Amino acid sequence: MRRVFVLLFTLLYVVPALSIAAFSQAKRPFTFEDMMALKRVGEPVPSPDGKWVLFSAVDVDLAANKKTPHIWIVSLSSPNSAGGATGVPPVQARVGADASSAQAERSSAAPSSARERILIADQDGDRPRWSPDGKHFAFISTKEGGSQVWIADFDSAAGKVTGVHRLTNIKTDAGGELWSPDGKNILFTSDVYPECDGIPAEEAACNAKKVEEWKQSKVKALIFDRLLYRHWNAYKEGKRSHIFVVPMPPAVIAGQLPDLSPRDLTPGDYDAPVFSLGGQDNYAFSPDGQEVCYTSNHDKVEATSTNNDLWIVPVTGGPAKNITADNPGSDSTPLYSPDGKYIAYRAQQRPGDESDRFRLMLYDRKTGEKKNLTEGFDRWVGSYVWSPGSDSLFFTAEEEGESPIFMSKFDENDGKASLVVRGFNDDLSIVKSDSDLFFTRMSVERPNEIFQEELGTDYNLPPTQLTNINHKVFSAVELNPVTSFWFTGAYGDKVQGFLVKPPNFDPNKKYPLKFIVHGGPEVPEGDEWSYRWNPELFAASGYVVIMINFHGSPGYGQKFVDAIYGDWGGAPFEDLMKGLDYAEKTYPFIDKDRECALGASYGGYMANWILGHTDRFKCIVTHDGMFNSTSAWGTTEELWFNDWEFKGTPYTNRALYDKWSPHMYATNFKTPTLVVHGQLDYRLDVSEGFQLFTTLQRLGVPSKMLYFPDEGHWVLKPQNSQLWYKTVNDWVDQWTKK
Repeated sequence: MRRVFVLLFTLLYVVPALSIAAFSQAKRPFTFEDMMALKRVGEPVPSPDGKWVLFSAVDVDLAANKKTPHIWIVSLSSPNSAGGATGVPPVQARVGADASSAQAERSSAAPSSARERILIADQDGDRPRWSPDGKHFAFISTKEGGSQVWIADFDSAAGKVTGVHRLTNIKTDAGGELWSPDGKNILFTSDVYPECDGIPAEEAACNAKKVEEWKQSKVKALIFDRLLYRHWNAYKEGKRSHIFVVPMPPAVIAGQLPDLSPRDLTPGDYDAPVFSLGGQDNYAFSPDGQEVCYTSNHDKVEATSTNNDLWIVPVTGGPAKNITADNPGSDSTPLYSPDGKYIAYRAQQRPGDESDRFRLMLYDRKTGEKKNLTEGFDRWVGSYVWSPGSDSLFFTAEEEGESPIFMSKFDENDGKASLVVRGFNDDLSIVKSDSDLFFTRMSVERPNEIFQEELGTDYNLPPTQLTNINHKVFSAVELNPVTSFWFTGAYGDKVQGFLVKPPNFDPNKKYPLKFIVHGGPEVPEGDEWSYRWNPELFAASGYVVIMINFHGSPGYGQKFVDAIYGDWGGAPFEDLMKGLDYAEKTYPFIDKDRECALGASYGGYMANWILGHTDRFKCIVTHDGMFNSTSAWGTTEELWFNDWEFKGTPYTNRALYDKWSPHMYATNFKTPTLVVHGQLDYRLDVSEGFQLFTTLQRLGVPSKMLYFPDEGHWVLKPQNSQLWYKTVNDWVDQWTKK
């Protein structure tokens, strides 16, 4: 019935609205200030009664140079809350579809009633999690200094918060909270000192003392006795990530919060859970609330190991049990089935390979038997969620520039998966007592919004868009959809590329080109939004933007991914050059005499490789890229990555390191190059950028360096991001718009 309403509402509202819009004033190009005005929508968290969805949304204050999350809510109880959003492409058509079919699909969803609203306006809040009865939710806030778990009392009938209380007061900060299904405990994570393990009350005091001593000490030296002493953008400083639980007695539920001593469930000199850049949790409660399953790596040399295992421990504490010791690869993101019979998780089989195929596995809690549910599915399983009946799982997987939602059923033994929803989707969740799937969706034209799909219905109909939080910004700017194209690349394989046109596009004009090389290298491009490397913002100043998913990119089968190992400058470079050749021949509006290549991470490596292997570009932008493969190995933290990609160490396979090292071809450098690097980048040390800039200057190549003393692998601070975009775009303009 809801879908009939959606379609009728579309005919009555959207078509006239589109007609009116056609006569309105032309929209302006997208700007950096527009991007900073966007609220960044987090994962949907539906209430147990199926009436509400909580989510966090981050506000950016460019003048204050900060980002602040707040808790928002959207109603599910009114039929007017159904439907897509006015002026927003509610359902992204399959990448590569022709313009007429894409437009037909875009105009098929109903307008939004804009029912989303901020729930706690006077306090920052992130990661909301419901109590089982729906009368409260936990969230993370820094209101009183440091990151702590807070509890909000919620009136479901009115959709309002009636009280807010701080739960934790731990000096090492708290994050990643979960409410146990039986309502008796709240779990959270904290980075603590392993030497403080012991009696809960004494443990908290010990950690607090060590934190204060470090703050007060005038000596900031650190002593290391093993590898992985720093990770991503911070030194570990002797701390480990541990999981804690806090009991929730009746006094707490009533709003009286006594000073409770958290119980450490994962004591020891290990990270439990393991480090993660985001995505699904690496821990979960059992449905009865009596057990926790988590991910931890106990290998001796963590810097060379991807052997994450799943461990289970009683919520009361005690020895933990390793349930995936038989797999030398990574096991992660556990999730119990609603009926409690199984634990689902993602697994990789090859030790040391962080880009092996992610399989969806099933662990039988009674027999210990394990089953691969996606053996015949040659894609990477992303975020996933159980069906309410515990008979199937829904999951995302990258595929040809999208991230569709698939379903795997237990009674199908072929290891395949059926398609449910196309588009670029993530952050799946389900109301256990209902039949609706909730998820976030993005495109190259729009950042995340929250969508809803009825399970078991006609999946050919578009899902319902629940939020339209950024409509005001997008109603004033012109953005163009991504265009997909295919060409023959290395090994005769079909390779996919993507093109974004500038605003006010005129096919009879010639446009300069920004050629974007993605990072990873196993992080593909597609119909997705980005705040760090935004194709629409790159195109806004009058450029065509091209992106290529070269060999090594997921979404095309594991063989395609594996082709990059030991061949960093080979097949990927061939794909990029052939893809650009194809685009120049196919799209006459591209001015091949005004092209600039830009890339970060592996894209930065490839920009450096391009610098020594072709003069076809007018300029190059290289951000946090590998310049000297041997020094990069010696200064990185995750050694397993370099060891796998280059098939050994510089001492066991020096020839391969030298073969694919950009610095070996420095005598060929001629193209004007902008070098960007951050001091806190421990994946690719800042010395890589300094070495490259020094080489360019000594060779007399026109060059400039943008150095961030307070950024890591990514430029995240708003004003730093503003400087980054201005410097990069000015550099490209300097060499392509003369």
